[in-house]
Amino acid sequence: MDSEVAVVGAGVVGCATALALARRGVSVALAEAGAEPALGASGASSGILHTGFDSVPGELETELILRSAPLRDRLLDALRVPVLRCGARLRPRDGRPDVVGTLAANAQRNGVAIAFRRDGALKVPGEAVTDPAAYTLALAAAARRHGVAVREGFAVDAVERGQAGSVLRSAGGDALTARVVVNCAGLHADTVARLAGDDSFEIYPRKGEFLVFEHPPGERLERILLPAPTGPTKGVLVFPTVDGKVIAGPTAVDQRDKDDRSVRPAAHDEIHPQAVAMWPALEGAEPIASYAGLRPVGRGVNYLIGASRRAPGLVNVAAIGSTGLTASLGIAEHVCELVTELDVTLRSERPLEPGAAPKLRVPWWQRAAERSWRA
Repeated sequence: MDSEVAVVGAGVVGCATALALARRGVSVALAEAGAEPALGASGASSGILHTGFDSVPGELETELILRSAPLRDRLLDALRVPVLRCGARLRPRDGRPDVVGTLAANAQRNGVAIAFRRDGALKVPGEAVTDPAAYTLALAAAARRHGVAVREGFAVDAVERGQAGSVLRSAGGDALTARVVVNCAGLHADTVARLAGDDSFEIYPRKGEFLVFEHPPGERLERILLPAPTGPTKGVLVFPTVDGKVIAGPTAVDQRDKDDRSVRPAAHDEIHPQAVAMWPALEGAEPIASYAGLRPVGRGVNYLIGASRRAPGLVNVAAIGSTGLTASLGIAEHVCELVTELDVTLRSERPLEPGAAPKLRVPWWQRAAERSWRA
């Protein structure tokens, strides 16, 4: 048997899970369909590390966001991942104090520190921004240092279950065996589950488009600007990046094509006016780039995490939408608990071996923009 656990998908959740298991003495193989980690949703997100101040209390997503917070700073420092601890501001456009009050009460229930500004806005000091691709690649590199066998270019084409465990076969003819399979395949988590015999859920892509700007002359954005919530998504944000740019977005466009990462011509007109309303310095500014990410959204389910009832030896970690970057460390801890119920033994946690985050050829947003353009 190649490993005790095979993790499918080297996005931020898969890499965090592989690392957490390996640190507890589990032999792990990490199978990634792409040429390297972070080529999917994880490398084309906002990079914002949310506090969970506005998350629904009591939901699994909220629990895992909050669980991630005390784990994150130590990991970011040890892996030398760039982070901008800038905080956030939320100010309702119509001045309705009830919106801010409701969010403040929600933050209090979640145990997240907030403060009120004199202008009636809500200040969330714990919000931060990172480089999402560097974060994911740093987790993958740390997983390797802890003994994880990373199999890149391994697109799972078949899953066969035997008495001793599962055999994963790739489209290229490679194979690996494991006692337990942890399905972190993002947009393709439903496909991997079906290959293993579980057709209980479906994943579709929600496109989030972003515009990238230089700072306007004489202006500097110092914090994340959050909109007042108006629907199921967080809406358009304006935020600084770790490399000195300003990004506005995302949109939220549901589609069927899991490969279409193109930025629609209409995206500019949907994003820019909302961004200007939040930060007038962007009036008249033209973006230097645009990119799109495809978030894996479940039909009628969110944060579907647990042992499959239909496929023995399979743990699904699916329908992890826009908060996957934020919640990844908490998700990994949760999965560690789940695999013990499938006869995987965890040992005492080994100290995290430090190391530098891999350097990208271009900034993460440009990497994502190039992939959006090619789409």
